[in-house]
Amino acid sequence: MSKLVTELHIIGENGNMFDTDMEYIIPLYQRAYAWEDKQLTQLIEDINDVAEDSNYYIGSLIVSKQFGRYEVVDGQQRLTSLYLLLNCLGIKTKPTLTFACREKSNYTLRNIEELLLENRSKIDMDRIEPGIQRGIRILSHELTKNHFDRESFMEKLAKIIVYRIEVPENTDLNRYYEIMNTRGEQLEQHDILKATLMSYLSDDSEKGLFAKIWDACSDMTGYVQMHFISKNNAVREAIFGSEWNSMPPNSWQKYKKAISGTTQETTGHKICDLIEKNFKVEDDEGYVDGDVRVRFESVIEFPYFLLHTLKVYVSLYGVTHEIATSKIVDELLDDKKLLDAFNRVVSCGITDTGRIADSKEDFARGFIICLLRTRYLFDKYIIKREYANDSADGEWSLKSLYVSGQQSKKKAYYGNSEFTRPGEWTRTNDWRTKTNDWRTKTNDWRTKTNIMMQSALRVSYTSPKVMHWITKLLIWLSEADCKNIKNDAITKFDKVAENIAIDAVRENFFQVCSNGVYAMGVNTPHIVFNYLDYLLWNDDRNGKKKKYSDFVFEFRNSVEHWYPQNPSEGTFEQWKDGVDQFGNLCIIQRNVNSKFSNMSPEAKKSTFKDMIVKGSIKLRIMSELTEKNGDKPASLYWKERAYKAHEEEMLGHLKKACNIE
Repeated sequence: MSKLVTELHIIGENGNMFDTDMEYIIPLYQRAYAWEDKQLTQLIEDINDVAEDSNYYIGSLIVSKQFGRYEVVDGQQRLTSLYLLLNCLGIKTKPTLTFACREKSNYTLRNIEELLLENRSKIDMDRIEPGIQRGIRILSHELTKNHFDRESFMEKLAKIIVYRIEVPENTDLNRYYEIMNTRGEQLEQHDILKATLMSYLSDDSEKGLFAKIWDACSDMTGYVQMHFISKNNAVREAIFGSEWNSMPPNSWQKYKKAISGTTQETTGHKICDLIEKNFKVEDDEGYVDGDVRVRFESVIEFPYFLLHTLKVYVSLYGVTHEIATSKIVDELLDDKKLLDAFNRVVSCGITDTGRIADSKEDFARGFIICLLRTRYLFDKYIIKREYANDSADGEWSLKSLYVSGQQSKKKAYYGNSEFTRPGEWTRTNDWRTKTNDWRTKTNDWRTKTNIMMQSALRVSYTSPKVMHWITKLLIWLSEADCKNIKNDAITKFDKVAENIAIDAVRENFFQVCSNGVYAMGVNTPHIVFNYLDYLLWNDDRNGKKKKYSDFVFEFRNSVEHWYPQNPSEGTFEQWKDGVDQFGNLCIIQRNVNSKFSNMSPEAKKSTFKDMIVKGSIKLRIMSELTEKNGDKPASLYWKERAYKAHEEEMLGHLKKACNIE
């Protein structure tokens, strides 16, 4: 690790991070302390989430050494909060945190103990800074709740790490702070990881090569090919071929030949670049359908992509932990444990050729190649959001980058990713375009199927920490030198994704519900509803009616009862036995009017018809079935009979797909 980067433990055997001879000073150009409930309770939760077997990175502290003290350039809110937290826990700290020209703030920091004891007679309340006092009150409240386990919390706090990063000498701090504050740019874990992996390489030219590939991959906007910029597109074509759409090579020497010695610009931003007045981030855009300009948005950010790629690398190279009973990678994709995850692989990983720790240089080379190849596959085969022209309404997309024009006039455009067999027609129009060419229709059909299946997974698992479906798909695409994208297997890519959904529905629904009772209520996993909608959409597409051709997967993240648990003001009968049955459940957007939950089925049908007609397919069917029967009102008939028939039909679809008898 660089000499400018220091690993600080919040507390340790030798004291705490404020037990130092160096003073931290918050300069006047920074705002006053401003963290409130949301940020402080999240800090407590982050600490409580720490696993027992690993350290936990909680952020970086950017400082500049000035006249024998650290001037805090970035991270002062977290630094001050940690100082308050230690004091609220009764841990003595040296008075090493001060605010420049803010006497009230300094007075408050020096009198935290008296504020906690409410010894108002010993302090001048007019000299107390309200923001810091509020922070003390919030932390004290959180630490004194009945369920708070102090002993466990202290053990986890001892595993918390902050990285103190010193900016280079002669940096214009005012300009640096302005850039950091307005753009949100700061050194994060992945910056430190980049420096660490580069340090494994002894040759400066190889370090430069590593950095160029890393920088291209770290920009998650657009397609990675467009982040290799050189004269006459020489580098891009050397790596991705003349069509800019070939799999990057698996040879370090080929990258050295392709990139080394060429003039290339990358998308990585150095501090010296950021503080330039003319600094500008260019948009990565292309075209589809002639003049329609598009931009793309990734479903995950770069730190998470690194964790997915690490798992791909572990799978490809058969990396295991040197201690047979220990896991080499965590199941959860936690960006705060990024450095810890890589350190474990490097320090404890073994392959058929030996310990990774004994060949760190080979690991750095192998990982950066894996990163680029995985990013290429990610861009081409994992869904993203596509935005046309200046529209703010995106749609799910599975496109590849192609090129038109000749030589220096080549220009990128985007078309459907190919899910064709060798020898099938590969150039396709957009799946929305009407055509009678069966060759085009075949791939468009597969593209649409893949989009629907992946978007069902995406909206089911909204946290990037649990998007394991992405890892599984990337491993399948990468295995055996990407053999699956070179043969008929790619035509079944949607089935690979569907099997992920099937496994989740079996494990978290059918294996949980026993004795034929499917009554998980609001705890029913979202994947059950979304996979069911996928099945209903697919059956409809293969039929004649095409009732659901307009259906798209959206973030419907609230499971609701169609017949309510608690009827509005007792206007109709409460349903005690069966209200939680799967047949009575639907999934809707959380921002739908809160009155939805207490309305009768017929009232929901009439009041929310605009939402229902664009909603879940299961919800649409439930609404259609909500009709009176003879002299029985619709709600009563739904509760007594209709819901059960609906449930049996819906479960029938799921059981057939999941091979459940």
